[in-house]
Amino acid sequence: MHENTELTLTRDCPAIQIPAGNPILLPAGSHVFITQSLGSSYTVATEMGLARVTAQNADALGLEVPASSAPAGQPGEATLSEKLVWDQLKTCYDPEIPVNIVDLGLIYDCEITPRDTGALVSVKMTLTAPGCGMGPVLAQEAKAKIESLSGVDEATVELVWEPPWNQAMISEAGKMQLGIM
Repeated sequence: MHENTELTLTRDCPAIQIPAGNPILLPAGSHVFITQSLGSSYTVATEMGLARVTAQNADALGLEVPASSAPAGQPGEATLSEKLVWDQLKTCYDPEIPVNIVDLGLIYDCEITPRDTGALVSVKMTLTAPGCGMGPVLAQEAKAKIESLSGVDEATVELVWEPPWNQAMISEAGKMQLGIM
């Protein structure tokens, strides 16, 4: 939608440095180039390298802030299920690869445990490389998106390294997006 667009920041903008995962502040007036706008975040090229800007800071890019980045609490929405959780996780994207974390094969397990106040959803997730500093950022985004679902009281996202991720774990849809059929 906004890819390949050069913009000037309208205000100071918090961001996450890619791939280190460090918080940075992009100063107002800086020129950025949107390289990816998927899910609820934007990957921008800056003078400091790549950075991830959340949807909540879209106004700094001169874009409209979405009313909600997750479909929570909608009347008549589906009952909580593993499929609903997996579909919600498909709205989380790796900031460097234009494929969601499910189709990249980064989600290994999803378990729903009913509780009195709402379900506990436990997810096991890996990364394409163990040293990626974006791991905690991606895990936090996945956790927040799961917790936005109706019927979820709490979510945990555990980063795991076994089995090690490899390209064979990418879904057919992901391979098509990456052109590696």
